[in-house]
Amino acid sequence: MNGSELLSRACETIAGYQALGNERFEAHSATFLRNAATPRRQDANSVVLIRSESQAEIEALVQLAETAYAGFGHRRFEVDALTPAAVGARLTLEGGFKIEEILVLVLEGGLQASPREVEIREVSGEADWAAYRRLDERWWRESNTAYFGPYDADLHAELSRSFRTKSPAVRSWFAWVDGGARAYLSSWPGENGVGMVEDLFTEKEYRHRGLATALIAHCVADARARGAGPVLISADVNDTPKQMYAALGFRPLFVNRAYRRLIEPPP
Repeated sequence: MNGSELLSRACETIAGYQALGNERFEAHSATFLRNAATPRRQDANSVVLIRSESQAEIEALVQLAETAYAGFGHRRFEVDALTPAAVGARLTLEGGFKIEEILVLVLEGGLQASPREVEIREVSGEADWAAYRRLDERWWRESNTAYFGPYDADLHAELSRSFRTKSPAVRSWFAWVDGGARAYLSSWPGENGVGMVEDLFTEKEYRHRGLATALIAHCVADARARGAGPVLISADVNDTPKQMYAALGFRPLFVNRAYRRLIEPPP
């Protein structure tokens, strides 16, 4: 596929991944995602694939978000590579939004690595999901308090429920070492020929042992076996994994920007 087609399909794949398990509806040249059962999962309750161009349509979009997410504790708009610049300008004018920047990279050929032999197990059954949640708690406490705040067990349970609704389309995998799960990553083939691998984490004590590379190789192969060609991976623009992904053959494609604002609860 050519560059513009890849970019369009990549944007669709990222939004499609977020939409799995959630209600979606189209309005004002955008897609609204919503899930009343997991109201604090921000990417499950957000506006994506925004293609609104006129000032009137952008205003209608912003106003509809107030109605569609009434009672929710946040507003979230995702500005991707194809979102008209006026959308981000309008949100900036309103103010109160924090911007989260995520670098999206794509692998179009083979992985530039020779992964070590690692036991890879698919996450399956309640015992595995309990192990996944244990690792996920370590990820939160170590690296993502800036996004979610201090660790909150109730919120973590809600986020975990939301993530599990993506299964079986999304498969999650462990790197299994020394009798336990030490790293995880998920794979999804997408719906348009562009897949994703997502949510990589390795326990600190098991880093630099090739677990992440082995998982990436396995998950890319799984996504491609289920119909993907190009495969996406994402990284925080300020974090170091982006360099590892580039060394493995992923090339930078675009920066995704999520505008998110917390809403004070009613008195």
